[in-house]
Amino acid sequence: MTMCFYISLSVSAMDTVIGLYGETVEVPCNNGAPKPKDLFITKWKYDNGDLLTQLKDQDASVIATNQYKDRVSMAENSSLLIAAASLKDEKIFTCMVVAGADISEYPVKLLIHSGYIRAILHSKVKVDEVTGLTTTSSTLQYTAEKGDTDALFTCGTLNALSSPVSFTVTYPTERVSLHVISKGPLMEGDNVTLKCKADGNPLPTSFNFHIQRKVVKVENSDSYTVTDVTRDSTGEYKCSIIDNAKMEDSKNITINYLDMSLSPSEKVMKSAGESLALNLQTDASGELRVSWTKDNGKLDKMPKFDKLTYSDSGKYEVVVTMGALIKKASFELVVEGIPVIRRLAKQRGEDGQHKVLTCEAEGSPKPTVAWSVNGTSADESPYVNGKISYKLTIVPTVNLTVVCTVSNELGQDTRAINVSTCKYNDSDTTKLVVGVIVGLLLATVVVGLAYWLYMKKSKQGSWKTGEKEDGSTEESKKLEEKIEEKLEENSQKVEV
Repeated sequence: MTMCFYISLSVSAMDTVIGLYGETVEVPCNNGAPKPKDLFITKWKYDNGDLLTQLKDQDASVIATNQYKDRVSMAENSSLLIAAASLKDEKIFTCMVVAGADISEYPVKLLIHSGYIRAILHSKVKVDEVTGLTTTSSTLQYTAEKGDTDALFTCGTLNALSSPVSFTVTYPTERVSLHVISKGPLMEGDNVTLKCKADGNPLPTSFNFHIQRKVVKVENSDSYTVTDVTRDSTGEYKCSIIDNAKMEDSKNITINYLDMSLSPSEKVMKSAGESLALNLQTDASGELRVSWTKDNGKLDKMPKFDKLTYSDSGKYEVVVTMGALIKKASFELVVEGIPVIRRLAKQRGEDGQHKVLTCEAEGSPKPTVAWSVNGTSADESPYVNGKISYKLTIVPTVNLTVVCTVSNELGQDTRAINVSTCKYNDSDTTKLVVGVIVGLLLATVVVGLAYWLYMKKSKQGSWKTGEKEDGSTEESKKLEEKIEEKLEENSQKVEV
């Protein structure tokens, strides 16, 4: 089964309601007729949107979000109530009633009259002699207020209205506001623009700006720019209209600043073992953040140099920030010293045919090396933190002493090391052993002979002087000690 619903829409003729300026205006719905028994909803609207609605047996709900949001309400008889009426409220308001299957609309034209309006109809009636028609003139005297700006006025008979016209409403300034034009926090060296706004009509064109206890008069402009501000520019700024100094506004302005000094701030030459004092001074208008780097590597804190080492050499930079302000400073530290050989060592090569000598040195500027012998190859390590290692590969055919000398422009250091041959053949070994034995035998014979001659001479002397043989005991001990030293020296010269 198909059900059909029929809805009828009717629009009534327009009524006119006159309200009093500044008062609450009541706009009746359907000329104040009783509500229909089957009423479902009542809505008030105008050409720019809905104002409020009311369902049957419920309170009205405000829909408006513009200037009517806090000014409209609905009476018990469904009339529209508009508080604080002004000339801008002169509009057509429509009451829409939904009852059963019928929708009815009742447009109402609202006119606002002011308590200050006085319309005088002069009795200047001009009669046309031919047609007998009359012309009547009317004069409107109106005292305007600030809220009447842009209001439209019309005149006419009951059945015809003229085109609306507007008038300029002038009123004095009631409020002044000072604005600081800036893209961000003000820094030293910035330009600061002050803008003074007033609500009078016509708008004031000249202002007094109070800058650092000085009054600057600005004509035909509402702005003034303070150039190249400094920290001393911090303070209270004011603006006022020229014809009323009490009509003013003020703002506190803060100029941010950041000062930093670092000592030393250039290249510094120091000797190893000395100390270096760093002095960082800051002055700022806010909280600071300080960071240090050495050769672009981040440091955990400000460096301290109580006893300089070669590893302290490098470029140091400090960065101090406060908001958008950034200050940087740097210095280069060079630690110098006479080179010193820390270790001189030898090691047999893997093939057993050569030996590798290593000379480790420390100093700055970078030391150079000189060996007392030539080798098959020479090599050096990277120079890091004042340290360097030199290597020399040699194939010794005889026992020898090798000297390593390191030097720079400040001085040098030398160290020697004994190096034996890497390998002997059988004939060389036999010759060496025989030579050692023969040498020892000859030394023994020489020492024995010398000892015999000495004892013989001592005895002859004692016979002549009548001294006892015991008197030569001390001299015998000294001779024996010399013989022992000679034997030990010969044994040290033998190296296998």
